Amino acid sequence: MSERAASDPEPAATPAEARAIRPIRRLARWLRAEPFLSLVLAALIGFAGAYCAIGFQELYLAFQTIAFGTDADALIAEIGGLPAWQIVAAPTAGGLVVGLFYRFVMPGKRPQGVADVMESAAFHSGRMDWKTGLGAAVGSAASIGTGASVGREGPVIHLGASLASFVGGRLALSRSQMVTLLGCGVAAAISASFNAPIAGVFFALEVVIGHYALSAFAPIVIASVTGAIVARIHFGDFPAFIIPDRAIVSFLEFPAFLLLGLASALAAIAFFRSVELTRDVVAKIPLPVWTKPAAGGLIVGLIALAFPNVLGVGYGTTDAALRELIPFWTLVALLIAKTAATAISLGSGFGGGVFSPSLFMGAMLGGAFGIVAASVFPELSSGHGVYTLVGMGAVAGCVLGAPISTTLIVFELTGDYAITIAVMVGVAVASALTQALHGRSFFEWQLLTRGIAIKGGRERGLLDAIHVSDLMTERFLTVRSGADMAQVRERLLRAPHGQLFVVDGEGRPEGTITLADLSSYAFDTSDDDHLTAGEVARPNPPIIRAAETIEKALAQMLETGEEHVGVLEDGDGGRLVGVVHEVDVTLAYNRALMEVRREERGEG
Repeated sequence: MSERAASDPEPAATPAEARAIRPIRRLARWLRAEPFLSLVLAALIGFAGAYCAIGFQELYLAFQTIAFGTDADALIAEIGGLPAWQIVAAPTAGGLVVGLFYRFVMPGKRPQGVADVMESAAFHSGRMDWKTGLGAAVGSAASIGTGASVGREGPVIHLGASLASFVGGRLALSRSQMVTLLGCGVAAAISASFNAPIAGVFFALEVVIGHYALSAFAPIVIASVTGAIVARIHFGDFPAFIIPDRAIVSFLEFPAFLLLGLASALAAIAFFRSVELTRDVVAKIPLPVWTKPAAGGLIVGLIALAFPNVLGVGYGTTDAALRELIPFWTLVALLIAKTAATAISLGSGFGGGVFSPSLFMGAMLGGAFGIVAASVFPELSSGHGVYTLVGMGAVAGCVLGAPISTTLIVFELTGDYAITIAVMVGVAVASALTQALHGRSFFEWQLLTRGIAIKGGRERGLLDAIHVSDLMTERFLTVRSGADMAQVRERLLRAPHGQLFVVDGEGRPEGTITLADLSSYAFDTSDDDHLTAGEVARPNPPIIRAAETIEKALAQMLETGEEHVGVLEDGDGGRLVGVVHEVDVTLAYNRALMEVRREERGEG
């Protein structure tokens, strides 16, 4: 058997195809070479991401009109006159529709959100399926519109990221550019949702990108600002919440803010445990998966008979808490009811985010805490509206794993430096305690339930993107197991790296032969008449599939001590198609790690 030839080249593109793809390739080269053009692309993504946020809001309000007969963004203001059967029937029927949609239409058959964007950035070079993005948006819009206790920001983030990935994929951008573009879509979505461009930038960097290098920072800033401008053109220059004028009365109040941070951490952890418990219970119910959102919707509807505030995103109730319009026991009851309703909605299979619910729960907790604090030290109290803001930031920071972003959202909503410091204290204490007791954000927990650890994800993503097939060489020699010793010696002399692969009639490996394997037979020809290649070969050589990652290849080489490992074709054939060398795997591994470091330094 002679030395293997290289694989046949792919068929050349037709002239028409070449003309069609030439402008795309030229644009991709320009984007790699000209940083200014990447900023232009970021602005376009910001523009499109803002319209994703606007379009998603219109979509879920359309579902809400069908379910509740109103397109008011603050659902609680319109729901009081509805009959009890409609309040229960809307989320129940909505759950049935959502369950069927995920079962028969949605790729992956499950909701998707921010956790999937984080997974894409860390492990898949920023690549997402645009069909899945659209499906996730429709499923989440139907969930919110029919009353599920979930948030709208997570679906908008996923939709904006999917759009950015679609554009980046068509332009054949590099991994670092794809991830940055993904961050642009995320920043634009947050910026347009809250009218908070600074928070949009830092949420994308803090949660999705994972570093603050200038190469990512500048485009994300452009995208976030563009998103805010588009949102202000459509909705006016108004923040997501109307905050009454507040002020810190005394800095002696800061110990109370610290205690509120501790309470916020406990509330966030209670929410985590509630979702985990609900998912465990739902998983054990002997019903088809597509029926479980309907069962969850029924329970949410029953809760809403007593507390209609839990339906939908709940911004109207959060506004009321900020204006100090909700009494103490109602705040406590709504905190418990919203935690339960959100856990049931997410655990039963509705689509949606946790941003809005965490702000709602934080507002209820902060308002109730502030009333107690004011009753103990009335002369030092700034009013429980300030505590409401601190609670919102602290609980949301813990749930999202984004303490910087949530602090900046409050700053952009209030413009008050002293209140922002109070929020920083609450967020810092709450985040530290949550990290110590729970160890992860809600999104990281979602990924862990799928067996995905996001820490070290950028390195792992690069390593997983390089496969053995990318590094293997087809320069190797084989010999049939029945070949005589003269043929073995002749081929071994010509074999690259002094290694000869012994294969059967189908090309499947049976062993390897090196000079050391021949031992005394290398020069002693007295037994040549009754020896074959199969008899002198070292059996069961280490092999690896072409589709495996270089990380697995390197681990196998370190474990076996082999410097040259045979590569099998993918599938069931098991035919030897190449060989991969330790030096090539090690170099690729180190280059991948160095690329991550360059990105973090802003050189990527």
